[in-house]
Amino acid sequence: MLIINVKENESIDKALKRFKKKFEKTGVVKELRRRGAFEKPSVNRRTEVIRATYKQKMYGNLEA
Repeated sequence: MLIINVKENESIDKALKRFKKKFEKTGVVKELRRRGAFEKPSVNRRTEVIRATYKQKMYGNLEA
């Protein structure tokens, strides 16, 4: 459960913004979308490989 303490003289907009940030960090919506439809393990692996190759292509050539 998320608890947001609204400070004295703080606008509701700011408190709502803090709540949204905290809620986004929990990853609840992302998890619900992921569970919404079943994906075969082979499809999951394929998407992971595609992401990894993209990251490697984009960030792999950077030198420290």
